[in-house]
Amino acid sequence: MSDFHSLTIKEINRITPNAVTVAFEVPAALQETFQFDAGQYITIKKELDGNELRRAYSVCVAPENAALQVGIKKTPDGTFSRYANNDLKVGDVLEVHPPEGRFTFVPDAAKKRNIAAFAAGSGITPIMSIMHTVLRDEPQSTFSLVYGNKSLTETMFYEDLLALIKQYPDRLNVHFIFSQAQEPEAMFGRIERSTVNFILKNKHKETPFEAFYLCGPAPMIHAVTDTLTEHGVSKDAIKFELFTAPEEEETAPANIEEGKAQISVLVDDEETIFVMNKKERILDAVLKKDIDAPYSCQGGVCSSCIARVTKGKAEMVQNQILTDAEIAEGLILTCQAHAVSDELTVNYDDV
Repeated sequence: MSDFHSLTIKEINRITPNAVTVAFEVPAALQETFQFDAGQYITIKKELDGNELRRAYSVCVAPENAALQVGIKKTPDGTFSRYANNDLKVGDVLEVHPPEGRFTFVPDAAKKRNIAAFAAGSGITPIMSIMHTVLRDEPQSTFSLVYGNKSLTETMFYEDLLALIKQYPDRLNVHFIFSQAQEPEAMFGRIERSTVNFILKNKHKETPFEAFYLCGPAPMIHAVTDTLTEHGVSKDAIKFELFTAPEEEETAPANIEEGKAQISVLVDDEETIFVMNKKERILDAVLKKDIDAPYSCQGGVCSSCIARVTKGKAEMVQNQILTDAEIAEGLILTCQAHAVSDELTVNYDDV
């Protein structure tokens, strides 16, 4: 993952007490490199207190926007998010990897369809990009958003959403839901089974939705997905992206034997062979060898560290991204995978 580029901060705007948008100046020579589909993310690399940090942030504007922009919400344990909210300045330079990710929407101006989205907290950032794209580039399509937050004060892009509602009154529906505040014309609580039922059976009972985009914490993703499936929605019509990894024990699968595995790793056409402990995660072992493998979140939330197993067997502790078909083809999240066989070949180039 050597293709990071130095980008200058063009603009920083505070949108809530604990969130900012950060816009980058992309020079002409890198315009093609940083083209993106709606819903994709960038990885930012920064050294703080002697440690290299890599963080993935979704682009929150439409692809044709003049600036590359992300939204960053400050979290209690977020070293980089605190830095971005408290210390980052216009004119600063950050190392940025070109956009990637599978949580995407590709518009077709000839289509007339209804798109729905469920977002919670900072999960709104890729949804903003998708929503802008639907409204602007598919003039016959509609977009319905259910957006959950603790309170109106902590709601990212609230004013932008109100402006969009006025701009597209017949094509955009936004349903706010707050878990810690009562607000006029807003729902109270969290996005859960009853919320989905209310939207499908009451608010939009006459609307045939073609696709659903879900972004937020794992419990919300699972609750919405299960309820949509019960309503007969095809899994192919449900796209999701986690913004927090589910809490699971940091242990290897029970069937992994004690011992070592010889692993061959291919990155950028270079092969490195070494011995690793089977209970160690493959990405951790790779990074210890100073191999420049792609990665970002290291928590199974993004898709940066995907690789293909071409020899041997590896198993993942958790997987919220890859489909059964992709797993059958040998793809793994290396940040979540352990070697099972005594010999293993992992190819980061063949994905």
